[in-house]
Amino acid sequence: MNLKLRLAVSGMVTGCVNGLFGGGGGMALVPLLQGWCQVEEKRAFSNCVAVIFLFCLLSAGIYLLRTDLDLLATLPYLLGGLAGGLVGGRLFPGIPTLWLRRIFGLFLLYGGVRYLL
Repeated sequence: MNLKLRLAVSGMVTGCVNGLFGGGGGMALVPLLQGWCQVEEKRAFSNCVAVIFLFCLLSAGIYLLRTDLDLLATLPYLLGGLAGGLVGGRLFPGIPTLWLRRIFGLFLLYGGVRYLL
């Protein structure tokens, strides 16, 4: 399978995960980009952020139209997320790939254990 098709399939899987669970597509996209599409790790992380942003906008629009999403209730999360995104974006270039992988793994582990219990 050629690379463009693999990238498209990875995007489709990520979009489905994001749509089904209201987020979390990055948990699927980073490993897919690295392992299946052979994208370098830091590039996979940074591409994931750009892609997930658009997926989240789409998912939020669908939730807004089809559920009782309260945009005002999301404001604290949005403000905190913006602040965290700015800090994380500034720190990203200086953090070694090994530590990014470890931090990402810890978040995956935490989320997995939390959902199982």
